[in-house]
This record gives sequence, structure tokens and C-alpha cells, in this order.
Amino acid sequence: MSDFHHTPEAEAAPPPAAGTSPRHGRAKGEPRFPDGPKADPAGSHFERRIRSFQPRRSRVTAGQADALQRLWPGWGLDIDGQRVIDLAELFGNARPVVLEIGFGMGEATAQMAAADPDTNILAVDVHTPGQGNLLALAEREGLSNIRVANGDAIILLREMLAPGSLAGLRVYFPDPWPKKRHHKRRLIQPEFLSLAATRLAPGAVVHCATDWVPYAEQMLDVLTAHPDFENTVPGGGFAPRPDHRPLTRFEGQGLDKGHVVNDLLFRRVQHKELPPTG
Repeated sequence: MSDFHHTPEAEAAPPPAAGTSPRHGRAKGEPRFPDGPKADPAGSHFERRIRSFQPRRSRVTAGQADALQRLWPGWGLDIDGQRVIDLAELFGNARPVVLEIGFGMGEATAQMAAADPDTNILAVDVHTPGQGNLLALAEREGLSNIRVANGDAIILLREMLAPGSLAGLRVYFPDPWPKKRHHKRRLIQPEFLSLAATRLAPGAVVHCATDWVPYAEQMLDVLTAHPDFENTVPGGGFAPRPDHRPLTRFEGQGLDKGHVVNDLLFRRVQHKELPPTG
């Protein structure tokens, strides 16, 4: 599928030069967006492991492509795992930063950023159209508190974020991997939470939401059992959807069909130092 809309002007254009792709107008091996996100930013620098996501290939509109080309150098981040990033430098201020993993087309992210301009959002995804759409929304709405990261969130957490640097973590509607043999691919696992806990400041909230009930139950079990987190709901269980999480069009359609959406809000706890013995 072409990166841009098909136009009459394109029909009248001269044929591509030798060695270029007639469908994309670029040479073989040339980056899809030279000034935009890289196809595989971490490359082979890190070990292969079971991933919780699958890159999705779909059509990039002309507006999304334009946003990727123009805005990525200033508002984008490729997750290459080669350095620890300075979040204050990335955003141009020292406001608290919330990490959002998986933002789809970015509409909810943009709404949350607009409603809370004093919180920075580092939004991670591998879906190129969504990256372009969120950048376009941020520019149109003047949302300077959004940065878009491209690549594997695990590498970002492990290699590129300083301990205690995050004020929150949001994971909304992650892939539920419904088949039993694929459950190991689910993001919310004890190992992931242990890693996330090292990057979250004490008191930071992990907010998950899913419309897949078996996954919601697993999330609740895993978060409840983890020593670094405590449920914000008195007595435990799921939380009502907080006002700051917008009801998306996709979610509304699911609710109309009878889907049940569960929210989980758990707080990063500060472990007390044990008094010396003896």
C-alpha cells in the first residue's frame, strides 16, 4: 500500500528512476520516512525474547506521513537502547512524566494531555499511522506535553529511563493474547512489574484497562501479589473508570455490544527500611 494518497498529479509524474520502487517512489532499502521513526531502532543490539506486541502494517495517510517527517525530529524518540535519556531535556521542563504503553491512534492520549498540561506524557507504540496521527493531533491542539516513542517499551524501561524517573504508567487495552499458548506474551507479568517498579517513583500509579475479562482477572492477580504495588481500591478489586481516562469511540462501541471494561489502579509503594538488629 502506498504511503500517500493517489492523485492525478502522481499519474502525470515521470516514471521513477532506475533502482527506485514504483509503488513508493524511493530506492530499495531507503527508509520509509527519512526524518521519521526507524523501522527497527534497537536493531540486533539486544537479545531476542518473547514480545508482547506485533508490529502492524497499515496505510499511512498523507497527513500522518507529513507529521512524521516534520515533527519526529523534535517530538519523536527512537528506542535504540543506547543511552539514558534526560526527560527534562526531552520535554523542555521538569514536570512529572507518565509513560503510556500502546496508544493506538492517539485520540485518548491527546485528550489526557490537553486536560492535564502540567503532566508530560511519553507515549510508546510501534504503529506508524498512530504515531503520525498523535503527532498531528499534538501539533493541531498545541500539546507541548506529548512525546512519541517508537519501539520496544521493555528496552525503553530497562535501558533508557533512570530509576524513579516516572510519575505514572498507563497500559490501556493491551493485546490480550487470548489463546492459552500465547499467555506468555501478555505484557502485565511479574517480571514486567518488577522492571517498571524500578523506574516508578514512590506513589506513582500504574493504571491498566482492558475489555478482556480473563486478562483483567490475571492483571488483578499479578498486581495484587506483587510486593512493590498496592491496590488503590479499599478492600481490593477493580476500580471505576477515573475521569481522566477518556471513553474512546472504540471502547464505546464495545460497551454497546455488552463488553465489560475493567480498570486497575495500583500504587508504587515505598518499602520501609527495617531497623538494624543486634
